[in-house]
Amino acid sequence: MQVEFIRGVVGSHNVIADEKRQFAFVGRSNVGKSSVINMLLEKNDMVRTSSTPGKTQQINYFLVEDDYYFVDLPGYGYAKVGQKYREKLRRLILWYLISGEAPVTKVVLIIDAKAGLREFDLEMIGVLTEQEHPFVVVANKMDKLNQKDRHHMKNHLDQIIGDRAELVMASAAKKRGRNEIFRALGIEV
Repeated sequence: MQVEFIRGVVGSHNVIADEKRQFAFVGRSNVGKSSVINMLLEKNDMVRTSSTPGKTQQINYFLVEDDYYFVDLPGYGYAKVGQKYREKLRRLILWYLISGEAPVTKVVLIIDAKAGLREFDLEMIGVLTEQEHPFVVVANKMDKLNQKDRHHMKNHLDQIIGDRAELVMASAAKKRGRNEIFRALGIEV
């Protein structure tokens, strides 16, 4: 897959607003957002991953197949950074999703399958619903659940998400869910 890092954005002056589709990836820190993007791109190191949560601190644009962008938004909710800095990242994410300056095609909300939906995830679902952004929820790290717990978590998530979004159970570590995510995004691979 042909992928090129285009730029990192910390303010509206560098936002990309061309005719190409933008698929934004958002989620709490430490849910494996970078790993999911790398799995989709079939690259091990295109998007920087770290064992330390909260490494993505800007909006990163990746041009895929010269056709569409994967937009990596900062992780939210990481408690070990100061409240002021957390709020700055939160405002950056909300600006991208709400301002209308970025032409968002679809949002991929990544959650931790083992932890389920947290307060910040529910807030994000509220924002996406209110802004009428189409979105898909990707429950990453499903490999950490046994079959019974996977089934229970899927039912629980289906009840909360309802018909607002499609749910994909995935594992970036085991390379599972890739085709289902692309299908949910409407991208042929």
